[in-house]
Amino acid sequence: MKKSRPILWILIIAAVASAGYYGWQKFDASQAGKTQTAQKGPPRPPAVPVSIAPVQKVDFPVYLTGLGTVQGFNTVQVRTRVDGQIDKLAFREGQIVQQGELLVSIDPRPYQATLDQAKAKKAQDEASLANANLELQRATKLGEFATAQRVDTQRTTVAQLTAQIAADDAAIANAQTQLDYTQVKAPITGVAGLRQVDIGNIVNASTQTGIVTISQVEPISVIFTAPEDQLPYITEGQKSGALKVIAFTTDGKKTLAEGKLAVINNQVDTSSGTIRLKAVFDNRDHTLWPGQSVSTRLLVRTLKDATVVPDDAVQHSTNGLYAYTVNQDNKAEVHKVKVTYAIDGHSVIEEGLSPGQQVITGGQFKVQPGSLVSTAVASSNPAQNAQNKVRQE
Repeated sequence: MKKSRPILWILIIAAVASAGYYGWQKFDASQAGKTQTAQKGPPRPPAVPVSIAPVQKVDFPVYLTGLGTVQGFNTVQVRTRVDGQIDKLAFREGQIVQQGELLVSIDPRPYQATLDQAKAKKAQDEASLANANLELQRATKLGEFATAQRVDTQRTTVAQLTAQIAADDAAIANAQTQLDYTQVKAPITGVAGLRQVDIGNIVNASTQTGIVTISQVEPISVIFTAPEDQLPYITEGQKSGALKVIAFTTDGKKTLAEGKLAVINNQVDTSSGTIRLKAVFDNRDHTLWPGQSVSTRLLVRTLKDATVVPDDAVQHSTNGLYAYTVNQDNKAEVHKVKVTYAIDGHSVIEEGLSPGQQVITGGQFKVQPGSLVSTAVASSNPAQNAQNKVRQE
């Protein structure tokens, strides 16, 4: 037992020494790691992925949008001018009728009889006039053997019969006109609507119900409105020529026709603060139809060398509008901007940005001033979308 005790103490001392050496190695390695980490600095944050587009300087057309209604260039409700029974309908509903083309035939027999009677009356009066002229010639040849009263009376008879023949001519012309009215013809070239009478019906000149409505569709007009504060720009633009008007479907997705501004109404509607305008379209393909609702865009002016960015680049905040740009170090910078016009996809920048800068158009919700960004170029072509919907800021 006395000999084993030194050996036990030697083993205990060796175990303590080994544990101390192992702890010292761990501590030294930890200190070395901390030193290396301190030398490298804090970890670099990852770059924020964004989309960018260039700030461009282009000629920018400014359009005024509105809602309009298509109207026939001329619209006529065809009515009868004489009374009678309809014998014939010479048109089809929806047909394009030419000016002077027969539409409806009314029973002409009563009017033909009146015309024949007027002609017979004229023939009778002409015979009487011829006899009166002979009597006047005889009285004149008698000379002093005929009294002056007889000659004067005969001359008066001749004058009366001459006037009667003139009245007969007027009666014949009137009867012929009434007979012509039995042939109802198209007063203009246009599209015939739904007929309002059928064969066999009795029509009267005194009734307000028409036979058919004809609308001229080539050309055709569109009535629309514009804000009264834009009137100075409209009148100024007209000095250089008729302003272009584009008609779209009401959703603004499909172009229907292009025309010219023809008329500015002579007064402003004080209740709505708008001015009524009238545009004319050739409409050769009949894309516009009377009564149709359309969206209109009136080219008021073109801004020369305007600073333009995509709409997505402009952000809103409680302090106003702003936009992020990317500098040479791929870091985001914030700029306050002033927008004058925004046109479906593009905005005109009056202050805050310069041509050549790169603006962030996507991913702004992750961006802060000074953030490192990785960029992908977004398409930007304001000229291509210049005819889209305009809203003035």
